[in-house]
Amino acid sequence: MSASILLLDTFHESFIPMLTGMGFSCTEAYDWSREKTEVGISNFQGIAIRSRMPLNKELLEKATQLKFIARGGAGMENIDVAFAEKKGIICLNAPEANRDAVGEHALMMLLALMNKLLKADDEVRNGIWLREENRGNEIQGKTVGIIGFGHMGSAFAEKISGMGANLLAYDKYISIDKTKYPYVRQVPLEELQHNADIISLHIPLTAETKYFIDDNFITQCSKNIYVINTARGKCLNTSHLVTHLKSGKVMGACLDVHEYETSSFEKLETLPEPFEYLVHSDRVVLTPHIAGWTHESNRKIAEVLVKKIADLKM
Repeated sequence: MSASILLLDTFHESFIPMLTGMGFSCTEAYDWSREKTEVGISNFQGIAIRSRMPLNKELLEKATQLKFIARGGAGMENIDVAFAEKKGIICLNAPEANRDAVGEHALMMLLALMNKLLKADDEVRNGIWLREENRGNEIQGKTVGIIGFGHMGSAFAEKISGMGANLLAYDKYISIDKTKYPYVRQVPLEELQHNADIISLHIPLTAETKYFIDDNFITQCSKNIYVINTARGKCLNTSHLVTHLKSGKVMGACLDVHEYETSSFEKLETLPEPFEYLVHSDRVVLTPHIAGWTHESNRKIAEVLVKKIADLKM
């Protein structure tokens, strides 16, 4: 009897054909409620999900036959990985599949911000022709601090490495391979804060990293800085960021992820005053959690997960 996989989120169109070609049966449950999932989850050996609902202990306790969870993306904060692994459930993700998309998006946002691209475009479309007021800044010669040097941080380093910047990286869990990344210098966090003109965040959301960038972090930076966040919204305290945007300590921010997103990333929960300030600032570039959301990454995520599932040899 073939193993059954419950698909709680949509994936690339190739995903189901690849799985069925390997002998799996797939149930598309994109509209299943939490309650229906709790009732039906005991019938499946695998789950494929992005972020639509949390796979917490209460739900996983009902998954009596579950062998693996395949997460379509990098972050695993919506899955109780520790409990799953305690039950013998293998947790798979695909950070290598959307790393290039995230790296490109972070660089694109930074270039747009530093060169006032969105402001200038809007003005020209409205018949306003301002040159001196839209004079930009170059990345050449700046020091870029990368916090987190896994798949995403290293991809950003690769994309920006040809632009003449000095690259510093901080990661307490990884020792950076100097032969692979000769253009990156791994430093303590304090040294990064002392030297960086631009700080890009590439860390998972955990209890340790919640509000990693806050008032204290920004205050300890020696220079006025640009901030990029393509990691998770709650890794950055929005209210504190706004305070330092107003003071000029933060010269600009690129935010693809937002503190006020729902856990599914599909919308904003609220629009509090700090976010209203961001919306109306021409020193902020905002996108709706799409850094890893390219057509290419969509396909690659499916391919990477199918390979990892195949390697389980169920």
